[in-house]
Amino acid sequence: MARISLDQPRTLFVRLTDWYSRRTYGTALDPARTTAHQPRVLMSQARFERSLAKWNKLAPELKALAVMASAASIRCSWCIDFGYWDSRRHGMDHRKLHDVPAWRGSDVYTPLERAVMAYAEAVTATPPAVDDAMVERLREHLDEAQLVELTAMIAVENLRSRVNAALGLTSQGFKDRCDVPQPLG
Repeated sequence: MARISLDQPRTLFVRLTDWYSRRTYGTALDPARTTAHQPRVLMSQARFERSLAKWNKLAPELKALAVMASAASIRCSWCIDFGYWDSRRHGMDHRKLHDVPAWRGSDVYTPLERAVMAYAEAVTATPPAVDDAMVERLREHLDEAQLVELTAMIAVENLRSRVNAALGLTSQGFKDRCDVPQPLG
């Protein structure tokens, strides 16, 4: 149960945010509903997320795995749920998304994907547990711009996941809306 009320003030900005969320995601997003209690936080996050959407050096699949591994490390069920749904709607393999919390025991990942998820966990650890060997493994496949973007995306997901987990936000059922078997015939 959320630790902050999901009933936010009905300002024009909040109504526009709800409208956009419902149009884009099918529902109002709980993180926006909680941060609406402090409009400057909500507006800053909205601007920041729009800016993040323009980052394009790192392959979207690697970015998604890094974000999901970070969210799983923090145990943010809201972020894992939304991340699964968002990545599926962009065509990512459901097996890779499903196995993220236990990626070490799964055979669906490439060596680069494994290195990305290990790095995401190491960056997310407190204190960070990144070492030179880990970065060198990534540098075999990623250039400096990609490595910077990867690191920044993991840090961003740490912000999202830690805020959501601290505020008690849990799954909104996004994952349940994808991977529904289609009727035969």
